[in-house]
Amino acid sequence: METRTSFKGFKSKALSNENVKKEYDLLEERYKIIDMLVSMRKAAGLTQEEIAVALHTSKSNISRLESHSYSSSPKLSTLMEYAHATGHKLGLSFERA
Repeated sequence: METRTSFKGFKSKALSNENVKKEYDLLEERYKIIDMLVSMRKAAGLTQEEIAVALHTSKSNISRLESHSYSSSPKLSTLMEYAHATGHKLGLSFERA
């Protein structure tokens, strides 16, 4: 009987490939930003509909913005407006890779 590889084992093997690791790291940064957006909205007690009203857009646009499968990058102005709507201020920093 063949033993199935665990996800942890698969991930470890995949990340040993330099190209896969590079792409994974890029996605990880994006996922962190998306997770922060959702956390800020929920902490502010707001729904996607309420954020959409504040940003003068539709709920579906907010849903896409908060989606891990959305392939476009949001504008800086959108992130600033989103932060303001949740009672936050956008901060930006760069770190040496």
